[in-house]
Amino acid sequence: MKQLLALILIFLTNLTFAQTNATEDSMITNPNYNKELADKLGGDDYGMKSYFLVILKTGSNKTADKEFINASFRGHMDNINRLVQEGKLIIAGPLKKNENNYRGIFILNNLKSLEEATQLLQTDQAIKNGLLDYEIFTWFGSAALPEYLPISEKIWKVKP
Repeated sequence: MKQLLALILIFLTNLTFAQTNATEDSMITNPNYNKELADKLGGDDYGMKSYFLVILKTGSNKTADKEFINASFRGHMDNINRLVQEGKLIIAGPLKKNENNYRGIFILNNLKSLEEATQLLQTDQAIKNGLLDYEIFTWFGSAALPEYLPISEKIWKVKP
């Protein structure tokens, strides 16, 4: 019985010590931390911030009018470019054909509310015309995500 009690005490001591070390390890600070940059990008203590993730999907408008479709998607691309310039859109891109009819994604930045994000999406001609619909989610990611845009401008050869 004494041996069992001794084993339990040893186990509890080790468990407590391991938890103390885990807590101390999780409090390690980053020697490369740049407060100015973190503040500029809106990062929290973990370098994260919230965005709105938009999944674009096939809309309810099933028109075959090519001129209407082309004009709507030209407006869609123009709107993407405008939102990038305004710092409100940091990722946009199509998805490969899939069984969910998901067509692409947006990651919206610097918006205060879901309502603001929803209103912003209504400025897209393809959405407004019912060719695209969307699902929207609050998503947490690295606050450094917008920093890739200036670099991406230097690597495309042909503009879509």
